[in-house]
Amino acid sequence: MAQVATTNSNKNSEYKRLLSKYGIVLVFIFMVILMSILSPSFLSYRNLMNVVRQISVIGIISLGVTLVIISKGIDLSSGSVLALAAVIAASFGQTADWAAKMYPNIPELPVIIPVLTALLVGALCGTINGTFIAKTGIPPFIATLGMMVSARGLALLYSDGRPVSSLTDSYKWFGQGYVLEMGSFKGIPVPVIIYIIMIVITWVMLTQTRFGKNIYAIGGNVHAAEVSGINVKKNLIAIYAYAGLLAGLAGLLMSARIDTGQPGMGVSYELDAIAATTIGGTSHSGGIGTIWGCVVGALILGVLNNGLNLLGVSAYWQQIIKGAIIVGAVVIDMRKNNKKH
Repeated sequence: MAQVATTNSNKNSEYKRLLSKYGIVLVFIFMVILMSILSPSFLSYRNLMNVVRQISVIGIISLGVTLVIISKGIDLSSGSVLALAAVIAASFGQTADWAAKMYPNIPELPVIIPVLTALLVGALCGTINGTFIAKTGIPPFIATLGMMVSARGLALLYSDGRPVSSLTDSYKWFGQGYVLEMGSFKGIPVPVIIYIIMIVITWVMLTQTRFGKNIYAIGGNVHAAEVSGINVKKNLIAIYAYAGLLAGLAGLLMSARIDTGQPGMGVSYELDAIAATTIGGTSHSGGIGTIWGCVVGALILGVLNNGLNLLGVSAYWQQIIKGAIIVGAVVIDMRKNNKKH
């Protein structure tokens, strides 16, 4: 009898461990099944591609935010950095014959120029965030809050508060193009391909490199990381610089999709990115989190937004539901961590 009780106990522990590890995937599957029952058009190829394309921008930002939160930080500036990168990159990607071109004396530039501009602007903002946090000891919340306000102001100042329109076809391809088009198959949206590439790069960075191990070590115990020889300041700057670079890339994709760089774009995107990361199981206590969890978190947000839109749920109720899910995810995270301690 004692042996049977021990076997049952081990099985229960194994079920709990699997539920704890893959529970978020079960939630996602449940939501897909529920939405497909409530709305027959949900599972159509067109709608599913629309969902994935819509989450690409938030998904790319949330990859960087995941690294930041694993290191026990926070990044409130990604939405504003997205807007700043978008307006500056768009100003170098306008067609030559546009009457309201920002730089009328500059000829039409190769698309690589606005692409590199968006990445550099994002990385520079992230580097400033990381430098303030690492060198001065300012809490990440305050440093990135300052960048959030400053980057939005710079975007308005640079564009004079107006949209930067009329982008070249090669620029718009990043947001509106498709690849692998064959016959009646329209192909896969370019933003989705770029999102997948960035998922792979970030996953390799986090799981297969010393830099990734350092991120977990810093988030787990920063003092122990310093004692073990990890250059915490250098790694923190690199973490925030990478998060900024991804925000800049998201700005490029978003401006390309809507054919304009607007200083007001990306408002509250940082909160959606934090929400996706939190729902995906990344702990705000630091040292815990995965890229696949972040991706599932972004998918859950995308399915939730799309499904509620299809069902005609008010945008106000959508915000309330999203907020409740975020709080629920944090409560579950805290309970899991308390049990571990």
